[in-house]
Amino acid sequence: MKTINVYFFLSFIFSVLVLSRAADTIPIDQPLTDEKTINSSGGKFVLGFFSTTPTSSKRYLGIWFNKVSVLTVVWVANRDTPLNDKNGMLNFTRQGNLTLVNGSGGIVWSSNVTRRVQNPIAQLLDSGNLVVRDATENYLWQSFDYPGDTALPGVKVGVDLKTGFRRSLRSWKSRDDPSKGAFSFIFDPRGFPQPFLMNGSVARFRGGAWNGQSFANSPSLLPSPAYNYIFASDAEKIYFTYELKDSSAIARVVMQLNGFLELSTWNNQTQNWDNFGSAPADNCDIYAQCHAYGLCNSGNSPICRCLDKFEPKDPTEWARGNWSGGCVRNTTLNCQKEVKFLKYSGIKLPDTRFSWYGRGLTLNACHNLCLTNCSCVAYAKLDVTGTNEDCLLWFDELMDIREFGASGQDIYIKLDSSETDLATGNSSKDKLKKLRIGLPLAALGLLSALCLILYVRQKKKKNKKEEEDQNEQRFSEGRVARSSEMFYINESKNDDLDLPLFDFATILDATNDFSLSNKLGEGGFGPVYKGVLKDGQEIAVKRLSRYSAQGTDEFKNEVIFIAKLQHRNLVKLLGCCIQAEEKMLVYEYMPNNSLDWFLFDTNRKSLLDWPSCFHIINGIARGLLYLHQDSRLRIIHRDLKPSNVLLDIDMNPKISDFGMARSFGGNETGAMTTRVVGTYGYMSPEYAEEGKFSVKSDVFSFGVLVLEILSGIRNRGFFHPDHHHNLLGHVWIHFKEGRIMEVINTHLRELCNQSEVQRSVHIGLLCVQQHPEDRPSMSSVVLMLSSDVPLPLPKEPGFFTSRSQFGEVDTKSSKLGEHSGNELSITLLDAR
Repeated sequence: MKTINVYFFLSFIFSVLVLSRAADTIPIDQPLTDEKTINSSGGKFVLGFFSTTPTSSKRYLGIWFNKVSVLTVVWVANRDTPLNDKNGMLNFTRQGNLTLVNGSGGIVWSSNVTRRVQNPIAQLLDSGNLVVRDATENYLWQSFDYPGDTALPGVKVGVDLKTGFRRSLRSWKSRDDPSKGAFSFIFDPRGFPQPFLMNGSVARFRGGAWNGQSFANSPSLLPSPAYNYIFASDAEKIYFTYELKDSSAIARVVMQLNGFLELSTWNNQTQNWDNFGSAPADNCDIYAQCHAYGLCNSGNSPICRCLDKFEPKDPTEWARGNWSGGCVRNTTLNCQKEVKFLKYSGIKLPDTRFSWYGRGLTLNACHNLCLTNCSCVAYAKLDVTGTNEDCLLWFDELMDIREFGASGQDIYIKLDSSETDLATGNSSKDKLKKLRIGLPLAALGLLSALCLILYVRQKKKKNKKEEEDQNEQRFSEGRVARSSEMFYINESKNDDLDLPLFDFATILDATNDFSLSNKLGEGGFGPVYKGVLKDGQEIAVKRLSRYSAQGTDEFKNEVIFIAKLQHRNLVKLLGCCIQAEEKMLVYEYMPNNSLDWFLFDTNRKSLLDWPSCFHIINGIARGLLYLHQDSRLRIIHRDLKPSNVLLDIDMNPKISDFGMARSFGGNETGAMTTRVVGTYGYMSPEYAEEGKFSVKSDVFSFGVLVLEILSGIRNRGFFHPDHHHNLLGHVWIHFKEGRIMEVINTHLRELCNQSEVQRSVHIGLLCVQQHPEDRPSMSSVVLMLSSDVPLPLPKEPGFFTSRSQFGEVDTKSSKLGEHSGNELSITLLDAR
């Protein structure tokens, strides 16, 4: 996005030389020059000339927020035709036209008002809308009809069906170039209208059909307490807009450079834009991710499966993760044979561009229409509010379906009658036959269940005391007291912690008996599963593996630390579960997985644009600063790496996995250990080689992480054909030679703020210096990232060389430098 730091904003204010603050109207035949600006009536917006960078000679006429400390442009008149100097002028003619002319008098841009009125008025409203009107408030022209990349509250995106005039958002070409970029946000009027995010002519994201409350359960377009959606569709117009419930709030919707549509609000406390929501929100928001008749669920692995009664068109490619072939019916439809409908619940309705909208038709009427039309493949009730009897019928392959559970909608898909027998029943004779077989089986099953219940109750009574004794032994440094709702872990200082104790049966039910389809991944602690509690809350369950190198100590360690830590960049622990040999931690679920899931995947890394990367770097830095300085105890994480940085729905980073953490009181900053724990490639030299750890050990890990984010390459296992250095050495060489942009990941290099990127590399190298005393503290890092304070030159990084020409470990390198073949946390015991 085109946000510019405070320094540039001040430079900008100086450069425009605001000689006068005109009223919110533009006088007729009194040009607005580069030396003046116009304020809106309430002072919320400014109209004037600007450049996108301090050194650029190109000038644009635009509107920006007046009460925001970071220059944020919301509309550009001449986005494709910049002025080449400061001699441009905005004229308002007696005919009611706004015209932008260059120094030689040539017209660069015009409002092209054709309707003539007496005494026209040009005015910048406090909504950010530049209007030309008559004395009775009738608009002859308004900037809201020609939005750029930003939709302010009240801007309508849609189509005038009478004239064909379309209003859409279009991204900037680059951070410094406001001309039309590749991405757009439009309304497609075909079938039943839907909002689409487009990459050129290719659909990237579909908002879904309006169901009376929202756009078909898209997670990024659901109703919110902060704003209202307004959707209108009739014979003359189709449009979508939004309004804020708090009129004093400052908000915007932006079509970003990277193809994300983002809603953000201005935070006066932090003086930053807070991301309120974005689309696509996850992988299942990418249009037709699972293709025809495929069902997407971002919580599953793999995320795509075929709808029930459907199978992959190409099973081999589907198994490889190539879902472009989609799915087909198990039994092909034949109009000459009997067909029935199977109900699929909890989904985002398919693409409606090839659907037919039946206004005022009951669901039963829709059923009959689809049944008698050979081309109809499915039908659904559209309005979920119950106020309208409307339905949709589909006449083509069903595309872009995702799973939503209880918040989704129902669709009825046409199938061969043989496929629906189990769901809908068959003849009465068949039903009677099934009943005769089923009743004895049901009775036998009931008897078996009663016997099992009696056995389990006796077993529980017998083992109750043994289980309590085992729990006592498991926490020899404290005690665990069980009740129906809470458990307590007491530290030596008698500082009690209380957390919800989840019943094992609850966890089993939430994770579907630890189903493989619910497994999110596995680390040194053990496997992690996604779960959904009965109230709908999504959770992540870390289940301690009995073969894990991390055991009871790490389990207790993580509970004690994370339970006491409260910060927006630290993962939240909801509770734990302890039963017999089972030990589990229950966390808030992070829908965007971990940072490494994006960072080191060829396809997914392109979803991390520079603003996202910089936001993640800053968030991790603030989380570490809290651990090192602002929390009650000084905490050293000791295992910071991309897989331990989780990302929430808004791509906010959250540091996780505190099983290796150590705490200190008072002015303590470090210690010695004979038990070296952590992950190869992220350990500092003094810790890996001598067992010395401190807050500067985390700083080193943070530096490695920053350089990995910027390069998109793992430090561990890095290889370059021209030299034998690791990633740190590779970046160091390019830094010294002034070629730092060559090491930046290609997709970041093309659309990034080069000064921010170069500064981030510089900070990363400062953090990975060989000697801990040379590395900055995290408070210094946060300051360096958020301001333009001068940066000292970094010294040679630790582990500068990770292998010699023949593959041996270099003397400057740790014995751990190149060993691990995976990214599990490790524990090494060194004799001293």
